[in-house]
Amino acid sequence: MWGQEKKAGTSSSEQEGKEVVMVASNSPNTEGAGDISAFVGKGVEFKGTISYSGTVRIDGYLDGEIHTDGVLLVGEEAIIQAKITAGTIVCKGKITGDVVAKECVKLRTPAVMNGSIKSPILSMEDGVLFNGALEMAHGVRELPRDATLQPVGMIAPPGMKRVNG
Repeated sequence: MWGQEKKAGTSSSEQEGKEVVMVASNSPNTEGAGDISAFVGKGVEFKGTISYSGTVRIDGYLDGEIHTDGVLLVGEEAIIQAKITAGTIVCKGKITGDVVAKECVKLRTPAVMNGSIKSPILSMEDGVLFNGALEMAHGVRELPRDATLQPVGMIAPPGMKRVNG
């Protein structure tokens, strides 16, 4: 199902019989994010900074920072306490920390988000808990400061005069 698996180095959680797995997959995931480059499994605890390209799925515990232009998939069992910068974030788990997404953030039930989100697009399903600030970074259009409103002609109801003003 996941394709060929390879160990991705040593972590403190491997001493407990758990490991971080690098995954090579030929099938796209359900969110259309492409092939999963790495997978942090349920029960794995990771502390530190992750920087990557491509798609990473986290189902365990992560404390630290995540930096990518790619996709971060957060599984239902995942607990992340981190500052996250990514291209796209799809979350079904729990994130505590500030999130910046260049493309979009998708919060899927039963996600819990505690922290600020800065993203041009946010989608949130019913049942998601979101406690924090939201900044729609791009796509919010402002009128130029010198813009003036121009009157639009109105048709007056019968019996009334049209007033231009």
